[in-house]
Amino acid sequence: MSDVNEKLHKVRKALTGISGVPVTPYGADGSVDTEKLKGLIRELASARVHNLMAAGNTGEFFTLTMDEVRSVHAATIEAAAGKSLVSAAVGRSLTEAKALARDAIAAGADAIMGHHPMDPFAGPSYQAGYFLDLADFSTVPVIAYVRSDSLSVADFRKLALHPNIAGIKFASSNLMLLSEVIRSTQDAPAIWVCGLAEGWAPAFYAMGARGFTSGLVNVFPERSHAIHKALEGGNYPVARSLIDPIAGFEALRTKYNNGANVTVVKEALGMLGSDVGPVRLPGVVALNDEERTTLRAIVDRVKAEALAA
Repeated sequence: MSDVNEKLHKVRKALTGISGVPVTPYGADGSVDTEKLKGLIRELASARVHNLMAAGNTGEFFTLTMDEVRSVHAATIEAAAGKSLVSAAVGRSLTEAKALARDAIAAGADAIMGHHPMDPFAGPSYQAGYFLDLADFSTVPVIAYVRSDSLSVADFRKLALHPNIAGIKFASSNLMLLSEVIRSTQDAPAIWVCGLAEGWAPAFYAMGARGFTSGLVNVFPERSHAIHKALEGGNYPVARSLIDPIAGFEALRTKYNNGANVTVVKEALGMLGSDVGPVRLPGVVALNDEERTTLRAIVDRVKAEALAA
């Protein structure tokens, strides 16, 4: 197997597992706390999380400066120490994405995860072109993070057939489109990954996807692993029984048009004794008292179930 094929095989194998998206901790002055980040990454790597997506959405990519993204990439690569695969998230303009990718690869990233191009005037096929251009540029495998169902089946097929795209992180709830693109790319080696976390993973698996992304893994990695094991074994009833207690956690994350997505994860970490700082604007900076009470009950229940096991 050539070096290129070995890299693709390694990344695709990791994508069939859990792609954890670490939060970005901040210090008292609001700057990125790289030492606290390294501690979190070491815990996630020790918990055998298959793939760490450094500076992903749960890591607040779009509120970080370019230099902060580079710092998060470097700290994650160093702290993971080869125990987990590291996919460095890049994005914004294509020029900026390539610059971040170049530096992440030099720092030792195993893969590049391209954020969905968020330009409000982007044409769907040209969004696919963004990923294709990034994959042409990158010297390590690329993961395309697609957050829209506006791309055509033909566009998705181009992504899946690109020789340097290891997989597509599909983050749309349009399951009929997912089933159609998976059916139309059976001859492509790219992995289709559930980009909507544990709650959607059973439906995605039923359609033919493998693996899932997770913010929960920051808080309860053992629960994410148990869900993954059940899905890989085709045991949907067990997967559902494991997902039900965290359904409220994921529902809280969708509040305020997903503005509380990171807030819930950070506050849950705080409840477990790990203060990682607030969420930066324009995210929801803090939960209200009612939301915090709901989250506390979920955290306490899952923690008790983990101790009982």
